[in-house]
Amino acid sequence: MQTADLSRSTESAPLIATPASDPSRGARSAYHGYQIIRRNGAVVSFEPSKIAVALMKAFLAVHGTQGAASASVRETVDGLTESVVRALLRSRPGGGTFHIEDVQDQVELGLMRGGHHEVARAYVLYRERRAQERARQGEAPAAAAPQLFVTDGGQRVPLDERRLQALVESACAGLGDEVKPQPILAETRRNLYDGVPLDEVYKAAILAARTLIEKDPGYTRATARLLLHTIRKEILGEEAVQAEMADRYAEYFPGFIKKGVQAELLDDKLLQFDLARLGAALKPERDLQFDYLGLQTLYDRYFLHIDEQRIELPQAFFMRVAMGLALGEIDREARAIEFYDVLSSFDFMSSTPTLFNSGTRRSQLSSCYLTTVADDLDGIYEALKENALLSKFAGGLGNDWTRVRALGSYIKGTNGKSQGVVPFLKVVNDTAVAVNQGGKRKGAVCAYLETWHLDIEEFLELRKNTGDDRRRTHDMNTANWVPDLFMKRVMEGGEWTLFSPSTCPDLHDKFGKDFEAAYTAYEAKAERGEIKLFKKIPAKDLWRRMLSMLFETGHPWITFKDACNVRSPQQHVGVVHSSNLCTEITLNTSDNEIAVCNLGSVNLAQHLKDGQIDQAKLKKTVSTAMRMLDNVIDINYYAVKKARDSNLRHRPVGLGIMGFQDCLYQLRVPYASAAAVEFADRSMEAVCYHAYWASTELAEERGRYSSYRGSLWDRGILPIDSLDLLAEQRGGYVDVDRSTSMDWDALRGRIAQHGMRNSNCIAIAPTATISNIIGVDASIEPSFGNLSVKSNLSGEFTVINEYLVRDLKKLGLWDDIMVMDLKHFQGSLWAIDRVPGELKQLYATAFEVEAEWLVEAASRRQKWIDQAQSLNIYIAGASGKKLDDTYKLAWTRGLKTTYYLRTKSASHVEMSTVKAGSLNAVSGATGGGTRGASALDAAAAQVRAAAAAEPASDIKFCAIDDPGCEACQ
Repeated sequence: MQTADLSRSTESAPLIATPASDPSRGARSAYHGYQIIRRNGAVVSFEPSKIAVALMKAFLAVHGTQGAASASVRETVDGLTESVVRALLRSRPGGGTFHIEDVQDQVELGLMRGGHHEVARAYVLYRERRAQERARQGEAPAAAAPQLFVTDGGQRVPLDERRLQALVESACAGLGDEVKPQPILAETRRNLYDGVPLDEVYKAAILAARTLIEKDPGYTRATARLLLHTIRKEILGEEAVQAEMADRYAEYFPGFIKKGVQAELLDDKLLQFDLARLGAALKPERDLQFDYLGLQTLYDRYFLHIDEQRIELPQAFFMRVAMGLALGEIDREARAIEFYDVLSSFDFMSSTPTLFNSGTRRSQLSSCYLTTVADDLDGIYEALKENALLSKFAGGLGNDWTRVRALGSYIKGTNGKSQGVVPFLKVVNDTAVAVNQGGKRKGAVCAYLETWHLDIEEFLELRKNTGDDRRRTHDMNTANWVPDLFMKRVMEGGEWTLFSPSTCPDLHDKFGKDFEAAYTAYEAKAERGEIKLFKKIPAKDLWRRMLSMLFETGHPWITFKDACNVRSPQQHVGVVHSSNLCTEITLNTSDNEIAVCNLGSVNLAQHLKDGQIDQAKLKKTVSTAMRMLDNVIDINYYAVKKARDSNLRHRPVGLGIMGFQDCLYQLRVPYASAAAVEFADRSMEAVCYHAYWASTELAEERGRYSSYRGSLWDRGILPIDSLDLLAEQRGGYVDVDRSTSMDWDALRGRIAQHGMRNSNCIAIAPTATISNIIGVDASIEPSFGNLSVKSNLSGEFTVINEYLVRDLKKLGLWDDIMVMDLKHFQGSLWAIDRVPGELKQLYATAFEVEAEWLVEAASRRQKWIDQAQSLNIYIAGASGKKLDDTYKLAWTRGLKTTYYLRTKSASHVEMSTVKAGSLNAVSGATGGGTRGASALDAAAAQVRAAAAAEPASDIKFCAIDDPGCEACQ
């Protein structure tokens, strides 16, 4: 039978020269540096064509020569081969070796994900039979050989097994009894071959440890420590143990700064610091805080390098960032150490642009830029140029396009008619692709349009995959800028009129009652025939189309113009015309001002004590963080003058939070509960209170921001008070809890005395990347899955909920079967009968939390916040009614913005499959239908179980979590 060659074909099949079955044809260099270890220990080059042969033979075995010879099967094989190769390369982005079993695991997984269950079953069964044959025949893997030679510095020397064992044991030390060095050593040894370079030995140990993360979260720190060993070896030029790192850091740090300056990477002003003092302040024990995802992310994308050779150790990285933020301080060393402490302790983390560029020669530290586009060619192309310049230096963009006249509008200069907004948005889309962010990240932009604009219906369809591609923008984001009057018409069943801004230009700058009066006056003009270009439609019909497109494409997002403006502290000097790329920034824009915001986030999980917010620690952290953010404004490099003028005039910053879900786990509070909503309220109240207080202290020390006079702050109106303004302007439809717990009158008095240093202080950004660095759940998000795979530019990482594992261990429920169940049910506990209901509630994932809880918690936060929050909406089993109810609730609860809509049908978490052989391994404690079955039947049952799960894809929570982005954080 042809299955006799199924497993061997990935090991010994000849090359196929046809393009259809050889994805590497013409591109062999792409696989240079990758090798395969056969079972006999031989090392051969990695040839993807052999994977294609294996897959084709698998199909032949099941479907016969006639069925497998069809063009569709050949296409299937080509597609599967590509996916297998892609997965393998992503697991070792820098090159390396794959054991033959690893390749076959990926082939097996590819067949299951592709829905080829019969073929997958045959493949698994054959592998199991061959494994039994080898066992009977006494085949010994090459890894059992008593002696292995490695290549070290060009010399062939025996592998120092004791040294390797000591390294792995030290990586596992103190991580619990379940984190054992033996499995790491065994898997490492299996992936070595005679003559392997010594660096590959250390890489193999890292890869071996990461395959065990799904078995115990402690292995993620063991993996990080093994990676730390290789980082130290690369940068210091020799191996260094943890015990000597205090001295090594102090010795290395001054040289690192000098080398960075000589290489023209670092600002030469850093040489003016007392480098010996700063080097002595570094805390090497904090290197051990990282999990694998965090440290690998820093190494791959943040640490400075010269010709791809890293020169920056973790603690030096944090100190370099701190020094860059302390350049303008009087006692620079003391402040640098203060800033270093909050960063390196993971109490607070600056945003990605700040981490990238602080202390460098071009310190573009800001995260977000907002612009408004004029209604003429000069203005439009000036805006495109500004987009390009801002994007080049790593900024996420929000563009307001409402002023640009609609399709069919009269053009006085040519006596012609306008093509409207959409063709220009196509150019914006292509500019974002062409001009990426400093060569480090994709360009990222979001276009905003008000709901009364005559082009709104076509705007809604920009992200559709059908229709004229010249009128589609597949690479940029879009958002609705919705006035309250439209929402009231929706609620009350009224009509809505679409206009071109060329006939009603003042609507762009009006909000609240002023907008309503002007808009209804224009409607009256249209009724009298004084305005020719307009369209009248039922408001509910347009609302349904908005929600339908949101469900279908994820765009445009729903954001609320009046809530952003009526509650804006800066309404006396301008208008908020849009939010930013991630919908948390609400700042004024005009022809003369590009709004800028500087972001950073408090790790809320580090500020709990005895089941409560540690107010003293939080105040200290927030005070330091606000100083760091304020410093960014003066140090920052501005690619566009309008951005510099705006930022220096108003001095806005955006302090946010992350680790909210981690706090709930620590407090034993389910996300879907009144207690979680109350915690959202009280925790955000504390963060905001301390942030506003810190800004008054900065104002006392440094002076008020220049446009302070006449602001809501100056008028004694704090964000909590501005809810009354919103209710008055709306005439109702504001149902928000008003409870407080802190002494806000004391803060009002202090602001009246000293003013504010910053026009805006708070904005909750997505934090997807910086939360990965410090190892907490992102922003205010519920957990997406208790066992999942995260993807970014550094590869794919198994992420497992440490809190859950700790609880399951206490109940004696953490075992291999539980791991398989979590994979099968995509990180959810609900279908696992033996898990207590209390834990299912506590560890409910995002789609298991009703959307109303997300909105209610966000409402409690929003009442304190002077800007907005990046709020994803998760809805399982989405329906028109659910969407309608959720977004109407968001409006009445006073939210300023919402972000992505995530629906269960369109989003899946990827099951973890990193354990070598896990898909066909037979557990001694099988459950259910496999109890007492033969090994082969058990293996087949596992295939059926895994195949029954819906094929998954990597979840992208936002543009930030796109492997090519992270525009804000």
